Amino acid sequence: MIKSYNQVNLLGTTVWAMTMQDVIAECDRSISAHSPLLIGVVNAAKLVNARTNPELKRSLEETSFTVADGLPVVWLSVFCGRRLPQRVAGIDIMYELLKLADQMRYGVYFLGAKPEVVKKVVEWTQVNHPNVRIAGYRDGYFKEDQEQQVAEMIRDSKADILFVAITPPKKEIFLRKYSKIMNVSVCHGVGGSFDVVAGVTKRAPLWMQKSGMEWFYRVLQEPGRMWKRYFVTNTVFLFLGIKEILRYRLSITPKN
Repeated sequence: MIKSYNQVNLLGTTVWAMTMQDVIAECDRSISAHSPLLIGVVNAAKLVNARTNPELKRSLEETSFTVADGLPVVWLSVFCGRRLPQRVAGIDIMYELLKLADQMRYGVYFLGAKPEVVKKVVEWTQVNHPNVRIAGYRDGYFKEDQEQQVAEMIRDSKADILFVAITPPKKEIFLRKYSKIMNVSVCHGVGGSFDVVAGVTKRAPLWMQKSGMEWFYRVLQEPGRMWKRYFVTNTVFLFLGIKEILRYRLSITPKN
């Protein structure tokens, strides 16, 4: 049972007022009780896309909780007068869960990215967190008719934690559809985090993370793939964010 936390509706998505400490504590409790917990994270782009993608919106609604993976989401909550305590980045949740798994000898399954990338992530984990039980790993290149087989393979691994490094909204949809079959206590979609761990891409410098410019660093690294995702959605987010702030300031209930 998840503890009670304050929640705020931002652009139609419910975001929980949780700190990193809260998130990891809830994960530890879920593993100890072997009760399912599905983590949701949202940045500006995902808040925008959830308004027009029914599958993504439904997937976010069915998480155990959803936290702010992006400073613009936190800033929006502040301007709406419903302050979220902090940014809780998906990649940082992954790092903290690996520390927890190392301490408690939990089993972890790694799903996603290219074969050579996920293998490097496993090798990095074995070096830096030697007490983690590697329950298994698989790349993220599988067809829809293979999803059931992949889910059953994860179930049979008896993992305590599952990391899914697949692009949105595919990872959210996969987790929603198969979380019960996989029977993993903690499921977490980590996007491009495996590429960072494996050294394929670099994470933005700390000053860019703290200034909300991490998205721009990603565009610089992968302009062909990322420019539309961020420049278009960020523009829409700015427009919708202003409308959302006005609704809250004028005490008008946001529409879902």
